[in-house]
Amino acid sequence: MSTPHQVNVALGERSYPIHIGAGLLAQAGALIAPLIKGSRALVIADATVAKHHGTTLTASLNSAGIAHALVTFPAGEPSKSLSTADLLWQACAANHIDRSGAIIAFGGGVSGDLAGFVAAAWMRGINFIQIPTTLLAMVDSSVGGKTGVNSAAGKNLIGAFKQPRCVVIDPRLVSTMDGREYRAGLAEVLKYGVIKDPNFFAWQEAHAEALATGDPTAVAYAVAESCRIKAWYVGEDETEQGVRAHLNYGHTFGHALERETKYTRYLHGEAVGIGMRMAANLAQRLGLLKDATLVARQHALLQRYQLPLAHTTDHKSALAETLTKHCLLDKKVAAGRMRFVLPTAMGMVETHEIIDGAAVASAFASAFE
Repeated sequence: MSTPHQVNVALGERSYPIHIGAGLLAQAGALIAPLIKGSRALVIADATVAKHHGTTLTASLNSAGIAHALVTFPAGEPSKSLSTADLLWQACAANHIDRSGAIIAFGGGVSGDLAGFVAAAWMRGINFIQIPTTLLAMVDSSVGGKTGVNSAAGKNLIGAFKQPRCVVIDPRLVSTMDGREYRAGLAEVLKYGVIKDPNFFAWQEAHAEALATGDPTAVAYAVAESCRIKAWYVGEDETEQGVRAHLNYGHTFGHALERETKYTRYLHGEAVGIGMRMAANLAQRLGLLKDATLVARQHALLQRYQLPLAHTTDHKSALAETLTKHCLLDKKVAAGRMRFVLPTAMGMVETHEIIDGAAVASAFASAFE
């Protein structure tokens, strides 16, 4: 089967392809084999993904002559931890993964971040392949090399940059996703339109229902366009010293909300969706965003994607202050100043250092009910 879409991440000698096409999971072995040249591979997957798709991937790797072992961990954000990483490093040793070996991340964002971190640290770095199975991972976390785990100190504060050798995306895999998990991924798709491409945002408005219901053609196009935009940012600014920070639109607010709710109340994309509303509100308060139609269009598309629009609380003022304090522990803080990605027009955002805690607290409260 041919690949309908291919995107290249341009990083010089470390450039890599993103293969996107229905049915590509069955061809994963053929795509991976030339990159790891007969080395032994360890497939790291969450237990749910292994149950649904493990047989197909294993058959593909066997067909390509790739010696491998499959290890699983419990699905969910709590597994994205140093303790799980240690168990996986032990699995690397038990399965004789040496410096010429490879890690294959198979699953959603937790699998990719966790397996990538394991690959970055094992033997001081070994080859790494991404095979995302969730919409969120396909359009965001599988591309760009950010890996890491959560800790009591905060989300993703422990990690490393580790670029994969390639990314293999089979959009048909989203058909087995839980509906809520799938819709959460649409928040990241929406984000790309706001931060970089007004035409892509308009396309989403025209195809919102198709995307919300998982239409295969719409999903494949949305994944390809999202990867194209993400690849541009990664190529321009691999380690997030500048423009790549724009990809964090909505995330500083969202991460604070996730942390306060102990990563149990919201899926990541849901928190980011609410966070984008807060970020747009802060941009308006600071006089950076004068186009009220952006706020309305963003709100309407979040609604059509059936994503949460507000956080319910009986203690709005106190919670807003607490969440603002959480922002001071975000990894994007610089010299004690909170940093937010704020929209100035559709397709345009800027990074701003904010010292006005009251304005940030008000932005948080703007999406409370």
